Amino acid sequence: MRATWHRHSACVLFLVATACLAQSFSQRGFLETQFIGYPQTAPNDSGSAIGESLLRYEAFYKLSAGWQFSGGIDARTDSHRQDARALHLSWNDRETQRPAFEIRRLSASYHHGPLTIELGKQFIRWGKADILNPTDRFAPRDFLSVVDNDFLGVTAARLTYEKGSETLDVVWAPLFTPSRIPLIDQRWFVAPAGLRLIDAGARYPGGSQTGARWNHLGAGYECSLSFYQGFNNLPLLGIAATSLPTVYLQRLFPQMRMYGGDVAIPLKLVTVKGEAAYFTSSTPQADDYALYVIQLERQQGEWMFVGGYAGQAVTRKRQALDFAPDRGLARAFLGRATWTIDTNRSLAFEAAARQNGDGVWLKTEYSHALGQHWRVKAAFTLIRGSPADFLGQYRRNSHGTLTVRYSF
Repeated sequence: MRATWHRHSACVLFLVATACLAQSFSQRGFLETQFIGYPQTAPNDSGSAIGESLLRYEAFYKLSAGWQFSGGIDARTDSHRQDARALHLSWNDRETQRPAFEIRRLSASYHHGPLTIELGKQFIRWGKADILNPTDRFAPRDFLSVVDNDFLGVTAARLTYEKGSETLDVVWAPLFTPSRIPLIDQRWFVAPAGLRLIDAGARYPGGSQTGARWNHLGAGYECSLSFYQGFNNLPLLGIAATSLPTVYLQRLFPQMRMYGGDVAIPLKLVTVKGEAAYFTSSTPQADDYALYVIQLERQQGEWMFVGGYAGQAVTRKRQALDFAPDRGLARAFLGRATWTIDTNRSLAFEAAARQNGDGVWLKTEYSHALGQHWRVKAAFTLIRGSPADFLGQYRRNSHGTLTVRYSF
């Protein structure tokens, strides 16, 4: 009933937006086709070649009275059944597969003086770090391919008040949006040897999520404090039933409270950024822990360099099985370098290396624009390490990608 109400509300909101006399209208979109090749097979996935296509369309109406209506829709398909085949329009992103048709964004915003209010499905990003954001609690992701992920929108009401050097951001999300984790029968889900795992579904939490972030722009620095009360969008994996060697896994989303902050300090040679958050939970199976990131950033000509360290401190360990890429990148050195060759070409390098050497992830990507509408990207990702390490467990998932995009 709740999902139906949200779909009807979305349709009403879209019709109201299009019925208004718009001061300005803009639209954009792209059609993208991607080929992914895996040199190695995985124990639970012998596929080595995947084709994917994505059509994304976004439109924006801006009215003279301070209102703006934003909408976006995705349509996709693939050759590996990561994308659903059902003719269903998704709103809440609770499907295990990527939906064939999805409302990516649909919101109405009002701006007047220092006040901005946005209602509907939207994207909310917190934090200042570039390589990992512990405070980014309203930003679930699609982790079907763990290292190549994208953000998901959340249904929320957001109020932003900005005056002088102070900004207050308050968010209330009545509908829980989980991150999408790897499919249990494909290569990005690493199962223990000798067991046959079955997806027993999910238990989604009731109730809403709330959060607030205060940001201060000072003389030579910028800092913020943030708070979140709600649920972790990354699941614990509980055993619903067993009939060895078959195990039925159920996704559980623990209660979470976060206290966080971040800071950015531009210096003569580099910009120093730091971000940290402490997480507690009343769910018996969930850990209490802290995540932090320290990074340096420098622009040198056409090069941009970002490098730092992500750490973790566990204050209460409860021995639960979970899927947590944010914690999986902790205790690791992270870096990124981007070279803008010219207006049409760029080259990027990304890396993560565990401090004990048990896991490493390297990615290089070349991007080339061909005229006004076409862009081609070629990338290769190398993953190596120990089977017990978060990165190392995906050592058979090194892959290359070729992407062709037509933008309109």
